[in-house]
Parts: sequence; structure tokens; C-alpha cells
Amino acid sequence: MTPFKKTILFLHRWLGFISGLVVFIVSITGCLFVFQDEIQDAIHSYRKVEVQHKPYVKPTQLKAIGLKHYPTGNPAFTAYYGPDRPAVVMMIVPKVGTRYIYVNPYTGAFLHDEDIQWNFFIIVEYIHLYLLLPAETGGLVVGISVIIFVILLISGIILWWPKRKSDRKRSLTIKWGGRWRRVNYDLHNVLGFYAASIALILALSGLSIAFDWMRKGIYSATNLGQTYAAETQLAKSDSLKKGTVNTIDPVDRAFAYSREHSPLAKMFFISAGDGKGANTHTVTAYYTSMHYYKSDSYTFDQYTGKLLKTLSQNQKSPGRKMNDANYDIHVGQLLGLPGKIIAFLASLICASLPITGFIVWWGKRNKKAKKSPRIRHHKVAAA
Repeated sequence: MTPFKKTILFLHRWLGFISGLVVFIVSITGCLFVFQDEIQDAIHSYRKVEVQHKPYVKPTQLKAIGLKHYPTGNPAFTAYYGPDRPAVVMMIVPKVGTRYIYVNPYTGAFLHDEDIQWNFFIIVEYIHLYLLLPAETGGLVVGISVIIFVILLISGIILWWPKRKSDRKRSLTIKWGGRWRRVNYDLHNVLGFYAASIALILALSGLSIAFDWMRKGIYSATNLGQTYAAETQLAKSDSLKKGTVNTIDPVDRAFAYSREHSPLAKMFFISAGDGKGANTHTVTAYYTSMHYYKSDSYTFDQYTGKLLKTLSQNQKSPGRKMNDANYDIHVGQLLGLPGKIIAFLASLICASLPITGFIVWWGKRNKKAKKSPRIRHHKVAAA
């Protein structure tokens, strides 16, 4: 081994020791989370409704249903997840926590009241993002570990790269008939190589979730440094219009306008203003149910319902589109079911790398210890 590769091996080994446990936890929880929508749809009947050819109930009606269940709560968020899915009101309730009220979007019938903090996949997600630590601390630990993992992927490829062309075939196959230590060595090297490109994509998209500077970097790099005022402009409500009497509630008007102007959209997220200051109502219209990479967004004055800003999918810069697609890239669903399977397998391999890598190191350590000469002590006879 060349001095360069010895240095890379030293770096690879010790960075692996530092980040191995976190990488294992993040990768395993990533595996569990990939198919969370499919699993929850299979076990929870309230996540599906029969499609009806009639208008949705209005956002204010959903808000009223949420307040009926929790009069002291704050309806912070409303969502219509798709034609065959329920509408949801997110209620922030003092001394209770966050509740999701599921409602039939066509009839307004109550379907389910979920304590979100006990949702298995929400817990998995928090472990994945924060290791169940406080968000700021846990996010930093996970983010730094993922940065180290990116370095490990690159250094691993350098160590894997065969010196001679004749060695390439051996470097691409697992010798299943060999001793278990050899099989473990091949599992670490060969599977690590095959998963490296996907793992790198998952890691970089994960860093974009963890760090603002990564999102800004992706935005700037994809846009070749160009900025777009339409995306950075902040719309504000006119607080002087507070108390304006409207025949149609501004939130209902905002939702109706968004549905009319995004007729292809299947899913709508509504964030209502709090009735104070310059805050606004925003509606995001997603083209595909349960997918987030393609959407139109609308911003409205919270007092009058006047449209203040529109950002359609066609108007977005490449950098904005890339950041919007980040979640779908990270869980593999940008490519549908095949993408999710690929993300699942890559995450599973990533979880195995710290384990197989440790076994490789431990085996070499014991091998060296056995080869070390024994020092025999002899009594020296007195003269």
C-alpha cells in the first residue's frame, strides 16, 4: 500500500469510529421511514376516503371542526391531501400537544383524532433528524456525522479503487465461498462501492435538510450564482385593513382561488395568518398527492384575501426546483416505487458499513496481536 493510501486508510478508520454509531442509527431509521406512507395507508383506514364528485368543505369549516374537539387549541395548519385522502387540521393544544384531526373533505365527517407525538413514524423521523435530542443539538450532531460520512464515502472509493485492471473483477464481486472474515471484508468494500453514488445523493439531500448553508449552496450552485427577486420577495399584509368585513372569509377565498388557478394540483397546504401585523395566508398547491417536488404557491393578505404574490412551478428557478425536490430525492420517491426501493437498499447498506468496517478493523487487530513475538523471561542464576 502506498503512503498516500495508508494516510487515507488512517483517516477512513478513525472518522468511521467517530461517526459510526450515528451513521448506523440515521441509516436504519431512514430504511424504516422510506415506506412510511405505504405502511400507514395499509394499517390506518382513516387515511383513505371514497372519491366524490362534489366540492371540498371549506377551510373555515375544517377549522371549526378542529375547534369543536379542542376549543382552547390553535388551528395552525390545514391540508387537503388528495381526492382519495382526508383533509387534516393540525391543532396546537396547550398542555395536550399537537393533534391531527382527520376529516372527510367532501362531507366534513370526523374520521380520526391522532396524537402526533406517538405516531411511530414521527418518532422514527425525530430519531433520524435529531437522535431524540433537542432539535438544535441533535441536528448539529447528525449533520456533522453526515459530513464525515460523505468524506468516508470518498475515502472508501479511493481505498477500493484497484491498482491493476486485472483486480477489478475481484473488487466487484463477493467471494461467498471464502472464510467469514473474507466475506465480511467483501461486504464492506463491494457493497460500499455499489451503494456509494446513491448514498452520496441521500447524504447531500440530508445535509440540505440539516443546514441552511447547504440549501443556499445548492440554490446558488444550481442557479450559477444568479438570484431571482420573485423568489426572495417577502409579501406582507396591510395591517391598516384589519377589521375589514368580507362576505367570504379570506382563507376560503384564498383556497378557492388556488384551486381555480392550479387545476392540476391534487394536494393543498394552507397556512393561515394569525390576525396580527403583516402576516399572510399562504396556499401551496402540489401537483401530486404525497409528493412535494412540484407545486404552485400563493400568498394573500390575511385581512382582505387580496392576492399578493404568485410563484408557479414554471416561474421557479432551477435552484428553487432543486430545493423543493429535496424531500422526494431523500426518500427516493422522486422515481416512484423503484426509487424508494433503491433508497431503502442503499440505506440498509449504509447501516451495515460501520458494522462490517469495525469487524474488519477488529480482525486485523487480533491478527497483529497473534503475530507479535512473545517475550520470555528467564531467571538469571546468581554467580
